[in-house]
Amino acid sequence: MFFFISKVIEVFLIPSNLIALLGLVGLLAIIVARPRLGRACIVASILLLAICGWSPLGPAALMALENRFAQPVIDRPVTGIILLGGAVDTHISSDRGTLAMNEAGERLTATVDLSRRYPDARIFLSGGASHILGGNAKMTESQVARDILVSLGVSSQRIEMEERSRNTCENGTESAASLRPKPGELWLLVTSASHMPRAVGCFRAAGFDVTPYPVDYRTRGGEDLKRRVDTIAVGLAETDLAAHEWFGLLTYRIAGLTAELFPSAR
Repeated sequence: MFFFISKVIEVFLIPSNLIALLGLVGLLAIIVARPRLGRACIVASILLLAICGWSPLGPAALMALENRFAQPVIDRPVTGIILLGGAVDTHISSDRGTLAMNEAGERLTATVDLSRRYPDARIFLSGGASHILGGNAKMTESQVARDILVSLGVSSQRIEMEERSRNTCENGTESAASLRPKPGELWLLVTSASHMPRAVGCFRAAGFDVTPYPVDYRTRGGEDLKRRVDTIAVGLAETDLAAHEWFGLLTYRIAGLTAELFPSAR
């Protein structure tokens, strides 16, 4: 139930959707002879579009997430590499019979690189089906990711996976249940840099002490706050991504699924 409710609420809170809904409400209000309300909603919609699309709001919110954890210096044997779902498109992969990565595909290429640097490390994929809209994909995220990794040269015998998790906290609990980590083991957690705070919070709540290995950075640093945004679409996409992660952090903390609002390195 939590999974479904959180997904539905997020649809209405993501900035791009909220902007469109405000505009539609404004038009409807004008049609039903509520011009003052209609004008207010339309003005709010336009202002939000400009702020989210052209201002440094999105890059700043995204940068705070991406800067929370740095890539680690690894000076001891790596027990395993955990790759979280979210880097593949299960619907395209299922319907077109091809292996499709999305904009977070660097998670997969980074895992391939790590698998070569640490040939004795186990590789574990965590991710089931996480969509409530758009039909039912025939493949899970772990299945697609596994096939892509194998196509890139990773031995299938090294890959383990779970296909039950639907969100980040379930990634943590299902991974802990499957792997049963022991004290002193070094498990690298691979996911997008903006997603890492939420992922670390969930794994810690599951009692799994992982070492964050963030990839898929979308910001370059402080200069992004001064750089001109090329199009509203680019700025809005960054704001949407940041809002998705901050909403997830807040929701998980309120629901008691994590013990920290904004986890940091220990």
